[in-house]
Amino acid sequence: QVQLVESGGGLVQPGGSLRLSCAASGFTFSSYDMNWYRQAPGKERELVAAIASFGGSTTVADSVKGRFTISRDNAKNRVYLQMNSLKPEDTAVYYCKADRSIYGLGSASGSWGQGTQVTVSS
Repeated sequence: QVQLVESGGGLVQPGGSLRLSCAASGFTFSSYDMNWYRQAPGKERELVAAIASFGGSTTVADSVKGRFTISRDNAKNRVYLQMNSLKPEDTAVYYCKADRSIYGLGSASGSWGQGTQVTVSS
C-alpha cells in the first residue's frame, strides 16, 4: 500500500538548519509530483514547497523563499526539504504529500505521511 514516512525533524535554534526526508513506497514515486506542507498549532495546513515528478520544476512559498529548498531522488524514492535560516515561525508539523501523477490523478494522489515535528526555539 501507499506509504509516506517523514523523518529529520527536531529542535533547532533560530538560524539553524534541518533536512527533512520523506521515504515513499507502494507506488511509482517518479511519476508523481510531490509536496511538503506544514501545520502550526491553531493554523491551517499550508503548502511549503512542491516539486514536479522528474524534478524539472520546483516552487516554494513566499514565506520560505530563499531559505528552503525542495529536491528529490527518484532512484531512492525520496523527497527532501532542506531548511536553512530557520525562524521560530517555521515551527510546525511538516508533512509530505503525493500530488498528481503524470497521468493525472493516480492511486497515490492525496496520500499523506504522518508528519515530523520541527521546533525552532532558543
